[in-house]
Amino acid sequence: MKHESVLVKEIMTIIQPRKDCIYVDMTLGASGHTKKLLELSSPTGIVIAFDKDREAIKNSEKIKEQYENRLILINDDYANLEEHLGKLGIDFVDGIIFDLGVSLDQLKSDRGFSFNTDAPLDMRMNQSKPLTAEKIVNHWDMEEIEKILRLYGEERFAKRIAKAIVKQRPIKSTKELAELVEQAVPRNVSLKIHPATRTFQALRIVVNDELESLQIGLEAAIKYLKVGGTVCVISFHSLEDRIVKQIFKDYKREGELRLINKKPIRPSNDEVKSNRRSRSAKLRCALKIKSEEKND
Repeated sequence: MKHESVLVKEIMTIIQPRKDCIYVDMTLGASGHTKKLLELSSPTGIVIAFDKDREAIKNSEKIKEQYENRLILINDDYANLEEHLGKLGIDFVDGIIFDLGVSLDQLKSDRGFSFNTDAPLDMRMNQSKPLTAEKIVNHWDMEEIEKILRLYGEERFAKRIAKAIVKQRPIKSTKELAELVEQAVPRNVSLKIHPATRTFQALRIVVNDELESLQIGLEAAIKYLKVGGTVCVISFHSLEDRIVKQIFKDYKREGELRLINKKPIRPSNDEVKSNRRSRSAKLRCALKIKSEEKND
């Protein structure tokens, strides 16, 4: 199975890529949005693509060769957007895309993002970072584990799961952890998702500092967006969507953004049928209508 980028048609309709413009794909992943931006902004549009996962960058080198000097790949957290645009001498960009969450390539890797394959408890997108899921599970206090499960996984059985983790450790693999969580959750509770889903989500968010990066990266994106430019964000769970919704609301109040869609755009039935992972996607887009003093 190949990774399919979500809501590509809807995003391109909103951003309307053009020649001589600069676009940023903050989450390169399997490069679906990047390739479409390059195609539609031909022959002179430039795309800057970020990914903290070096494998994603490596896998996109062939695309870079194909589009010659029109694609700039940056192996870093998109929270560092300002630093990299400064180095490139870029003051404004015309459109920015965030496709949050985990790619299918990462889920299929041996880094422990999914409980569907048995792998070490790593969960790092950036392999140079020291914190892993294994360190959290086996070395953090029960109270700390309970807190992140409750806060970042919105897990109602956080205390039971944290207690079971501490009692059982050391825990070395995704299979061990998933089975332990499944046993810790009451059997008479009806769940629409696998019992370990929220635990894995919480660990991944903490390991990769995802919510703080989103906060910093989205505010930087708005800062560097041209008047008339568009920022689009696809989120896959409520914590991400809440942050995006609040930031857009704050900048709308300040008169800098206009919301393109008040309610999130969801994938069509046809897209969900062909790509089941798209079913939880929510797209929010905003138009820059006023520059900060920096951009005047």
